[in-house]
Amino acid sequence: MKILILNGPNLNLLGVREKSVYGSRSFEDYFEELKAAFPVLELSYFQSNTEGVLIDKLHEVGFSHKGIVFNAGAYTHTSVALSDAIRAIDTPVVEVHISNVHAREAWRQKSMIAPYCKGSISGFGLESYRLALQYFERLKPKQIGFNV
Repeated sequence: MKILILNGPNLNLLGVREKSVYGSRSFEDYFEELKAAFPVLELSYFQSNTEGVLIDKLHEVGFSHKGIVFNAGAYTHTSVALSDAIRAIDTPVVEVHISNVHAREAWRQKSMIAPYCKGSISGFGLESYRLALQYFERLKPKQIGFNV
C-alpha cells in the first residue's frame, strides 16, 4: 500500500528550528524509523517550501496512492489552493501537525485543509505521523477512500 508523507514549508529545518516546539530530530532520521515500524506500507517522503510544488505532488500521487499524510505547515492556515487540490484528488489525506495548533496563536487554530481531509492529528510531536500511518495500516483495502 503506497503512502506519501508530504511536508510543507520550514519542515526541512526540523531538528534545528525552534527545538522547544518541534524537537531536536530531523525528519529524515525519523522517516527511517517509520519505514522500519511499518514494513507493510510502501512509504515515500517529499518536502517543499513552495505551495505550487506541494500542489503538483498532490496531483501526482492523488490518484495512485492509498493515502497521504500531510503536514502543510503554515499553508494549512492560508492556502485555498492546497484545500482545492486535496478536494480534487481521490486519495484520502490525513492532516498532521507536530505542535498542538489549538494551543498556539489564534491564526494557527483555523485549518483551510481540514474540511477535505479524512482527519487531523496534532500535538504529539513527530509521533503525529506515526498515528496517521497507524490509521492507514489498519484499514481494509476497500475502506480506503472518502466514501467509507
